[in-house]
Amino acid sequence: MQSDPIADMLTRIRNGLMAGHTSVSLPGSRLKLAIAQILKEEGFIEDFATLAAEGSVQPTLRVSLKYVGERRAKKPVISGLERVSKPGRRIYSGRKDIPWVLSGMGIAILSTPKGVMTGAKARKLGVGGEVLCKVW
Repeated sequence: MQSDPIADMLTRIRNGLMAGHTSVSLPGSRLKLAIAQILKEEGFIEDFATLAAEGSVQPTLRVSLKYVGERRAKKPVISGLERVSKPGRRIYSGRKDIPWVLSGMGIAILSTPKGVMTGAKARKLGVGGEVLCKVW
């Protein structure tokens, strides 16, 4: 049993990028799927897919990582991932206090009453929520 599945997802992506892998696999959930959708829309990952695992109720989420540059000089698009709200200390943000990540170069991912979304979209809709992570 994992105490923080979102931190596990971010760590697997971070480790896959540092090792130069093309994709990483992790246990799937609706929240992880929503985070992967945001990362794809914002251009941080190539693609993602859910795969039905044999003999398991929980699907597997496969995330295809994105790199820039030629073969030897390729660098990951994601230069940093940070988990903000943790199970031991939840961090909530009002609509006026949504954090900026690197002055707008990165994104904050929030869980709001209107669904999981980026900080910019939450500001536009005028809602706050739990700050799940920051990506830059």
